[in-house]
Amino acid sequence: MGGLPAPDAVAVLLLLLSLAVPSFGEDLPRFFFEGNGHLVLHHAYLDTTLDVRYRHADGSYDAPALKQIEHFFRSRADGREAPISLRLIELLSYIQGHYHPRQMILLSGFRSPEFNADLRNAGGAVAQASLHTEAMAADITFIGLDMARLWHRLRDQNTGGVGYYRQNKFLHIDTGPPRFWEATTSRVQENLSADNARIFLRTDFDRYRDLNGAICALHSVTAYPVMISAHAKVVGADEASITIEPANGVGLNAEGCFAVSLPDAREFRVRSTPAIGGPGGRRGQSRIVLSTCEPRLGKTPAEITSNPIEIRPRYTAAHN
Repeated sequence: MGGLPAPDAVAVLLLLLSLAVPSFGEDLPRFFFEGNGHLVLHHAYLDTTLDVRYRHADGSYDAPALKQIEHFFRSRADGREAPISLRLIELLSYIQGHYHPRQMILLSGFRSPEFNADLRNAGGAVAQASLHTEAMAADITFIGLDMARLWHRLRDQNTGGVGYYRQNKFLHIDTGPPRFWEATTSRVQENLSADNARIFLRTDFDRYRDLNGAICALHSVTAYPVMISAHAKVVGADEASITIEPANGVGLNAEGCFAVSLPDAREFRVRSTPAIGGPGGRRGQSRIVLSTCEPRLGKTPAEITSNPIEIRPRYTAAHN
């Protein structure tokens, strides 16, 4: 759980992000909660300030800026780093731009699995399968805002996981499934993610012109292996059968399934044969649904559903 990608893989990912110029335009942001490409944070423990423009005007991401964010969010006990979720970066920038805190102070960003375990063993209110270990969560103090009110607004928007820690004066914000809690209702000591009970799927973006080539990844995996069928589907505003393939090239068994056996092998690529969306199609949100295969360990569900997505190919003027 929480394994880090190989350095070469991280370098390739950052290079692709910096070179890719998504032809989405300003009319189609890639995330539902997207900032203006600028993020300012102060670090409570390191007493340093991050002030970075991480996205270019053409929509591509700035690789050196993402590395700067990664370093700023590093695991403070051991200095380990991991690529920070783009969805989390955009969400924090969105909050900054829409709610205008006087200052945003980072208390905890990425935590190495070892540091997370140390905190838990010391009696801290830390989940065993915390999304901090997957670089998908941040604990933030918002100076100049009523944090209870902000918590309620983020709840209403279904931004992801939002916990309000009134006594310690911070919000936990993550890009997992929408769920909301306070310190007294967090139930972190119950290990709610055990046996894959909270496994979920995240796509690399929220909006697509073409779903073919989209990257998906499993999260909160606590029991391996997870057997995944190569045959998946899109449900909701768009309906289609799609094919997925493991990013690490693992082969299929006789039932058309492949094994996710390691924390650094949880990504797949969508290989979509049919055209999804387009003129005449409904506009709205869809989801990717994966099927798991036998044997299913622990509480692994029969289906794993992604975050909402929108598939909107370029329309001609007649369809705008």
